[in-house]
Amino acid sequence: MSYVVEFQGDRRAEEQVRRAAANAIFHRERSLPPKSEGADVGLERAELADDPIDQFRSWFADAEAHPAIAQANAMCLSTLGEDGHPQGRIVLLKGVEDGGFVFYTNLDSAKGRALRIHPRAALTFHWEPLGRQVRVQGGVEPVSPEEADAYFASRPRGSQVGAWASDQSQPLGGRDQLLRRVEELEQRYAGRDVPRPPHWSGFRVRPGSIEFWQAGEYRLHDRFRYDRGGSSGVWVVTRLNP
Repeated sequence: MSYVVEFQGDRRAEEQVRRAAANAIFHRERSLPPKSEGADVGLERAELADDPIDQFRSWFADAEAHPAIAQANAMCLSTLGEDGHPQGRIVLLKGVEDGGFVFYTNLDSAKGRALRIHPRAALTFHWEPLGRQVRVQGGVEPVSPEEADAYFASRPRGSQVGAWASDQSQPLGGRDQLLRRVEELEQRYAGRDVPRPPHWSGFRVRPGSIEFWQAGEYRLHDRFRYDRGGSSGVWVVTRLNP
């Protein structure tokens, strides 16, 4: 019996070691990169533009130019679902136009339905190699049909067909079912342009606040939030504790 107890004790100890090793990555403090090549960590108000859209364009250009960032326009879109629970997913920014952040989707998808019920959203960009984040919060409005048509026409033909084939967010019996729909649609539109589906369009997030986050050593990050100042519409900038 003593040998059995000893063996069980060894197994428990080994399991504890294994779990500790697996969790080590979450507990390890890392040195974070500076805001740009050759620059010291730290961000001051004087370095920021007065308009947050201009500041976003500047940081976005840095992210697009960085070789370690594959998709600078990838962002987490957070919405409030039909059931009242928050939902997040990664989508692609397709433009910063008319004072807002534009993305496109199937209007009957989970996010499309959520935004019709609760027309407010948050966007989060994370550019880890630069040690930067941008957080956007604001109201949501549909883009115009003309804007949606123009963007849809610029998409690869396969993506255009896919917009018709996919009943986004709905149950699917199997991938073969989806591929059959794609084949049928390719035959239907053979030799002619694929029109934009009536259930496919875009949204514009008009920011009420935008926060710029610059990583700092030992979690001493720099954070600046722009808020619209009442009826004047002037942006007010506040430094936040990390």
